[in-house]
Amino acid sequence: MPDYGLGFDTGGTYTDAVIMDMENGSVVCCSKSLTTRNDLSIGIEGSIKGFDKELFKDIRMVSLSSTLATNSIVEGKGCRVALIAVGRDFDKSIPVDEYICIKGGHNLVGKEKEPLDEDAARSFLESVRGKVDGVAITSYLSVRNPDHENRLFELTKQILDVPVVCGHQLSSSLGFNERTVTSVMNARLIPIIKDLIVSVKTVMSRNGISAPLMIVKGDGSIMGENVALNRPIETILSGPAASMIGAKNLTGVQDAIVMDMGGTTTDIGILRNGTPRLEKEGAVIGGKRTRVMAAEIATSGIGGDSRIMINGTELKLTPLRVVPLCIAADKWPVLKEKLKKVADAPPRFIPGCLDENRITQENEFFILLKDMDSVSLTDDDRRFLECIRKEPKSLTEAGIELNIHPYSFNIPKMEELGMIQRIGLTPTDLLHAEGSYVEFDAEASMNGVIHQSKNLKMTPEEFIPYAKDCVVNKISRELLKKLFFEETKQMEPDIIGEDLMMKAITGKMGMDYACRIKLNKPIIGIGAPVAAYFPQVAEKFDTKLLLSEYSHVGNAVGAITGNIIESIDITITPFKGEGGAEDPRCTLFASFGKMEFEKFSEALRYAKEKGSEVVSERARMAGADKFEIRFENNDKRFGFGDEYGGSILIEAKLTVTAVGKPKEFRIKETKSYYSDLEQKWDV
Repeated sequence: MPDYGLGFDTGGTYTDAVIMDMENGSVVCCSKSLTTRNDLSIGIEGSIKGFDKELFKDIRMVSLSSTLATNSIVEGKGCRVALIAVGRDFDKSIPVDEYICIKGGHNLVGKEKEPLDEDAARSFLESVRGKVDGVAITSYLSVRNPDHENRLFELTKQILDVPVVCGHQLSSSLGFNERTVTSVMNARLIPIIKDLIVSVKTVMSRNGISAPLMIVKGDGSIMGENVALNRPIETILSGPAASMIGAKNLTGVQDAIVMDMGGTTTDIGILRNGTPRLEKEGAVIGGKRTRVMAAEIATSGIGGDSRIMINGTELKLTPLRVVPLCIAADKWPVLKEKLKKVADAPPRFIPGCLDENRITQENEFFILLKDMDSVSLTDDDRRFLECIRKEPKSLTEAGIELNIHPYSFNIPKMEELGMIQRIGLTPTDLLHAEGSYVEFDAEASMNGVIHQSKNLKMTPEEFIPYAKDCVVNKISRELLKKLFFEETKQMEPDIIGEDLMMKAITGKMGMDYACRIKLNKPIIGIGAPVAAYFPQVAEKFDTKLLLSEYSHVGNAVGAITGNIIESIDITITPFKGEGGAEDPRCTLFASFGKMEFEKFSEALRYAKEKGSEVVSERARMAGADKFEIRFENNDKRFGFGDEYGGSILIEAKLTVTAVGKPKEFRIKETKSYYSDLEQKWDV
């Protein structure tokens, strides 16, 4: 009897599915379907609709990767969150819907800095009832003593019936602001991941698939559905991490640059010796440093569904995901005539605007996704939502129909809350308009191109290659930024670096010099549109582009090849002045609490026992039936030399890790790829 694994990848645009033979690593079948954000189960079920149903009875595991969490953060979407900061004011680097800073917190040795102001917390929680969908709690130095966070957790559960997230549950690393960002993001993502898991389970039930459901984490490992519901932040970069694992398994190449272009983002990571490098300081998403252990992957807001717009006299590619005109016209035929009128109309000057989300474009339309009665909106916004309930309309159309100026509608707020969906010109439309990739309504794409080309005083034949070059150049810039970061650890290039980078990308000569950059690793392309944009990127940097027969479903392949990995960091510090003793008194700090010991050896023994107990329980909750426990010690010492008494212990950090699988299986890596695009398979 065969053992099959079913892998899903739910992206912002497409949902991919693949069934693999777990014994030999071969792909049995694969398919794609459009992601349906209003009801994810439709797109998930559509991705397996063409599969032989007889295969389903032999499926032993279902695993899911997704870019939904990453995309939601990049696009600024998610549920309403209240934040309680304790002992220190948050720097507001990420927006929250309701916020209070109260007295409390601890110091570096875990002692209470000042008493917790529970009365202030209680009043705040009562005031936000019905206004938020989740609560994040972050206390100063809670990683040294989580008592205040734990007390507020219990208080919140008594008052509000919403998910509650504590900073110490997500990270044991120092860094109040980073831990707060992580907590807020986690709270925002809980309903998004819940909808995704419920959708997958619904499809599994309807199709008679009885198998454990695993979710890919940002480090490429996997976890059970119950863990993912509590810690959805760990699924950020889940899709890109799966693409790196999939890239390795599909090509057999151990050292490469992996570029995954989806509908919303392009993700870039480096494989070294077959393993993605982990960002120990925490993943950076949307320019915000988190405390989530994830593969070191650069995520940028450029994908097949990125918004192409005109700002003044400039063409801009923004991170906002919009529904391509070609797809929308297939779904709502009324758009075909509207786009024809827009294309036939004379060009209209578009003034430059700092807030690009507020620019009105005649080839952009909006459709209602969901009502949220509890959200505070103006009467004009409520009337706008009703106006676009049945069919997509442009802001100009809605303004005329409602006798309201188009700029009166708060479009950014309604988009952020996921209440409306924008439809507009995208890189996918460029491919439809030029005829290189036609799956939907190419005429709608061309009419959108005609409108934009008029605004730039170009012909469509001039506009399409110009816009495609902008896409390629932006991808190339993000690639070089990633490679520069790997070498220098600097996030942004300086003026000189920017000049050299753009000369290498565009091939333009300066007054006295030019610049070329050659990569010493091949690029592995993952994603559906890679054959349209990545060859030019590889050519710019004089390297090979490797594509597998299954590049278009690489994330789904990677989803079912990961291990379950659960770990905990425990810090042990000697009492002041005792670091030079042979077996000093010490304090132990961990997410399960703060304790003092008379001997360091006793603290270390307890840390190993308790740490093993914690990660074993987490691994079982994550779905592992067999696992091994690993210990890693990292002592920080200050040395004086043997003649002066040797060294003193500053602190000891013990990492306890459980590694296993939900079922013993192996995936055989293949060595199947092509670099000659004239001999490519259909991707």
